[in-house]
Amino acid sequence: MTCRTFVTGIFFQFIQLACLCRCPADEPMEIIVTDSATGRGIPLVELVTVDDVVYVTDSAGRVALDEPDLRGQSLFLKPRSPGYEAAKDGFGIAGSRILVQPGGKAQIVLERKNMAERLYRITGRDVYRDSLRLHHPAPIQAPLSNGLVAGQDSVQTVVYRNRLHWFWGDTSRLSYPLGLFRTAGAISDVPGPGKLLPDMGIDLVYFTNAEGFARAMVSLPESEGVVWIQGLAVVPDATGRERMVCSYSRRRGLEQPLQQGHLIWNDDKEVFEKLSDFPLEETWRFLQAHPIRQTIEGRDYLVCGNPFPVVRIPANVEALSQPDLWESWTCLGAVSDADAPVPVRGTDGRPEWGWKRASPVTQQLEERWLRSGLMQPEELRFLPRNALDSARRVLLHGGSVSWNDWRQRWVLIGNAQHWERGSASFLGEVYYSEADSPQGPYSKALLIATHPGQSFYNPCQHPEFAESGGRRILFEGTYTNMFTNSPATPRYNYNQLMYRLDLGNSRLSDVFGERLNP
Repeated sequence: MTCRTFVTGIFFQFIQLACLCRCPADEPMEIIVTDSATGRGIPLVELVTVDDVVYVTDSAGRVALDEPDLRGQSLFLKPRSPGYEAAKDGFGIAGSRILVQPGGKAQIVLERKNMAERLYRITGRDVYRDSLRLHHPAPIQAPLSNGLVAGQDSVQTVVYRNRLHWFWGDTSRLSYPLGLFRTAGAISDVPGPGKLLPDMGIDLVYFTNAEGFARAMVSLPESEGVVWIQGLAVVPDATGRERMVCSYSRRRGLEQPLQQGHLIWNDDKEVFEKLSDFPLEETWRFLQAHPIRQTIEGRDYLVCGNPFPVVRIPANVEALSQPDLWESWTCLGAVSDADAPVPVRGTDGRPEWGWKRASPVTQQLEERWLRSGLMQPEELRFLPRNALDSARRVLLHGGSVSWNDWRQRWVLIGNAQHWERGSASFLGEVYYSEADSPQGPYSKALLIATHPGQSFYNPCQHPEFAESGGRRILFEGTYTNMFTNSPATPRYNYNQLMYRLDLGNSRLSDVFGERLNP
């Protein structure tokens, strides 16, 4: 080694050390916003100054305040966060006053009004940006950028070949306004000993293209239109081999579909390929939302619906392409007037519910029957009363159903299509319900999370992530200003938020009763 090389090496080491050891006067100030009940940092809290400058907490609840001109000054911050509130002073003003000090730290404590606790943002960039700037470690391996993804729509998940597979709808990127519209995908570990705890985060490994951006997960010869998938499931084929399948819709945005059918995963190419098509006029014989496995009269079925599981098919690949094998849980007849369907009643006068080759009963149909007197309130299965206002019914737009060991019942997490009391949000309210059977009846629904002025739709439960024997469950949904007139939340907009719900909450047991296996 020459003297010049040695000196040069020492010089660069000194420069690197100097960059790491910033002067305390140059360090940003740490502000952490915590939940008064848990002490955990709260993501998605907007801290608003008197002159309307907004700082947003990262997934650990931190803001790195780097404002040199404010050093030594008193700064008032008004917290604003869905489902959380700050204490008010004698003038009725909510907020906190802090002294801005480089390298200093301030804590703001909020009270959670939502039953569900917001844990972290799953997708998008800069998930732990502020924490890293403040020299705190991040729990996930890609805390800043992952798959070059900026935003992602609704999720589908399933355990396949001992890995959790994730698939999303439209995916945005920073390099151009148009992103990926043929489904993005990733894998992660199934929770277990030595693995990252799901309440801390998800280590997603994206399927990417040569540029490092998430690549298309659906291979179709037709190039026109976006491709959305739903009803992700794993079932055996004729040889007994487990296969990953789903339904798909190729369409021009929110318009009517151009093509629809079923897809099957190619393990070698790591992409979905066409299994079969079904007619565009078909409205229910396809996999929907988040299917469950249910054994009925000794036979294994895939049962699905959005959100209620009211459509079934034998749990094998071949059955998907056989229309005659699809049935629904319904009280309609095999031949029904499409314009004015009425419930079929038995000799005892009650609606004749059963698995039939007929259209399923929807919430909208039950609501119509209730208003016209064709069905009585005690006969409803899919139109639960609002637990906090029994005079009102909750019309659910989407969600998922899963068996819960703690409650010993089937648990539904869904979002309301509209909020009848005039909230500014649309699809932003999340409800809990439960039933002894996946097919109901679901008699009550309890509001567990709200997002005023924003949308939070297509909530998806993660039964693999349940804690303490199912007492605490995790679910996620798409948070966005889409369908609203509200401004977007930087970095959080059009991304997935993870929540945790404690089913031991007294408010829940007051409505639905004590759990069945105390």
